[in-house]
Amino acid sequence: MRALILLLLCLLPAFACAQEDSDWIAYRDAYRQMIWFEKYGKPKQFLQNHYRLRPRDKNVSMDGVRLTLNSKATQVSLALDALGRAVFPFSKAAYDDNAELVVNRKASQFKAGPWVSIVTRPDGVYTAADLRTACEQQLAYLRYSGVNAGKGCVGVQFTYGRSDTAQVQFHASGAAPVTLAVKDGPAFADDVVQNLRVVVYRFASLPEAGQLVTGSTPLAIAGLFE
Repeated sequence: MRALILLLLCLLPAFACAQEDSDWIAYRDAYRQMIWFEKYGKPKQFLQNHYRLRPRDKNVSMDGVRLTLNSKATQVSLALDALGRAVFPFSKAAYDDNAELVVNRKASQFKAGPWVSIVTRPDGVYTAADLRTACEQQLAYLRYSGVNAGKGCVGVQFTYGRSDTAQVQFHASGAAPVTLAVKDGPAFADDVVQNLRVVVYRFASLPEAGQLVTGSTPLAIAGLFE
C-alpha cells in the first residue's frame, strides 16, 4: 500500500521526485530492466548481469549498505559484493505483489540498475582470445541495450580492492612473463569511486596469442571501449 500511495503521488508535478527521497526501488521497474539480459539472444557466455547500487557521490560509503526484497509473502536479503552488485531474484510472485527493493539508506544516494561485466575464472587463467571475445560480447550487449559505450574494444581491465593481491601477468609461448602495471582507478567507467587497484590489458600492446594469469580473483573484469 505504501508503494502504491507513493507511486500515485509521483504522478503529480509537486511530488515528481518523491521516490528519490525514499528508501525503496520498485521491484517491477528493476525486473523490466534486468529481463533484457535474460532475453538477449546473441552470444553472452563470457558475460554476467547483476543488479547494482553505486554511489552518486564519492563521499557516500558502501559500508553497511543492505538491499532487501520485500513482498507480501517474504523478505529476502540480497547480498552485495564489494562493488555493490547483487544477483537479481526473478520472481513472478514478487512482480505480481508489486514488491519493493529496500535500501537501508536513502535510495537517492545511489544509482541503481543492471550492470553487465565479464565473468571471472576461479583458476585465474584467461586466454587472450577469450578476453577479446568477452569484450566484443559486452560491447554488443551494451549497444543492444542503448548504451553508447564506444567505437570498439581496445582491451579489458581487472579491478582489485586496496588490500587484494593485484597482479596480472601475460604469458606467451617462448617468452618471459610480462607483469602488467597496477594503478589507482575506478572499477568501471563513470564510477565516482576512484581508489581501487586496476590493471589494464590493452590488446594492441602485447602479442595476440597468450594467456593472462591473475595472482588472485579480481573484483571485476570490464571491457575497455574507445
